[in-house]
Order: sequence, then structure tokens, then C-alpha cells
Amino acid sequence: MIRCGWCGSDPLYVRYHDEVWGVPVREDQLLFENLVLDGAQAGLSWFTILKKRENYRRAFHFFDIERVAAYTEEDEVRLLGDVGIVRNRQKIRSAINNARRVLDVQAELGSFSDYLWSFTGGRSIQNSWKTLFEVPTTSTESDAMSKDMKRRGFSFAGSTICYAFMQAVGMVNDHLTDCFRYKEVRKPGIGE
Repeated sequence: MIRCGWCGSDPLYVRYHDEVWGVPVREDQLLFENLVLDGAQAGLSWFTILKKRENYRRAFHFFDIERVAAYTEEDEVRLLGDVGIVRNRQKIRSAINNARRVLDVQAELGSFSDYLWSFTGGRSIQNSWKTLFEVPTTSTESDAMSKDMKRRGFSFAGSTICYAFMQAVGMVNDHLTDCFRYKEVRKPGIGE
């Protein structure tokens, strides 16, 4: 079975590649979770964050947007002391800030999902990369998403983070063309 080379052979990473990465996500809470995790990954490997994902879910109350948005300084101190997550003050504050910004988007537009997916016209962009070297780190769409998110006050929302987020939540299909998941993720109705 051929997979994208970036996932290696660790069972956790392979399972993430095979079952999660690139599958379209339309649920606000899962989108918020991915946004927080992609922000936490800045400067680190994705595998580092993936290994801590369950700890993040526990520490951030399973990414309940309203609950995270209501976090206080006490919660920030609690998170800074949690060895199961990346204990970086800026990243923790970003998660709390971004929860508040998600609530703003929901109040204005009704759905965080509709807002995010508007940058791809509501559909997954189907790329056709043959090698990992062809896969970009940004795109016109991630540039536009980043610019607008920053305008709205989101943090850790640069174009590279936005593109990684778009890959993870299936806004773009960046599985390589010889990867067994490429055609599976392309199927109509997957994650729709």
C-alpha cells in the first residue's frame, strides 16, 4: 500500500494519515481544534503535536469553543503547568483569543465552517502532486484566509499555518497521486 512519504511508519502517524488528514471537516468545534493544534505546531514537528493531541483535548475541554473563550488567567496558569501540551504562553493565549474570534465569526456569519470554507468556494481543492517537493506551503487561498483572519484578530494564523490547516481539514487534497488515500478523499460526499 502506497502512502504519502511524510507519515513514515509510526502507527499513530500512519493512522492519522490514513483516517484523518485531508478528510473534509465541516464542524465548527473540530475546525477550532485543528486551528489550535496547527498554531501549536508552529516551529515544531506535526508529529510532536499529534502525540499530544489527546492531552490537548483534555486540557482544552475537548475544544468546547465557548468554554475556551471564557478561560481566565487561572486557566492560562493551569495550561502553562500542563506537561501534556506545549507550554508556550503565546500559543496558549492564542488558543483562548482564537476561541473568542470564532465566537465573533459565528455571531456575524452563523458558522465558523461557512466562513473558512468560503476561501475555497465551499469545496475541496483537488491537487495532483506526484512528489512531496511539489506540495506548496502556501497558496492564494491560504494567503487570503490568513489576511482576513488577522484582520479579524486571530493569532497564529499566518499563510503557512493556514495552508497546513487547510490540508488537515480537507479544504485541499494534497495526498500524492500515487497514495491510496488520494482517490478515496476525492470521492464525492467524503466529509461533505
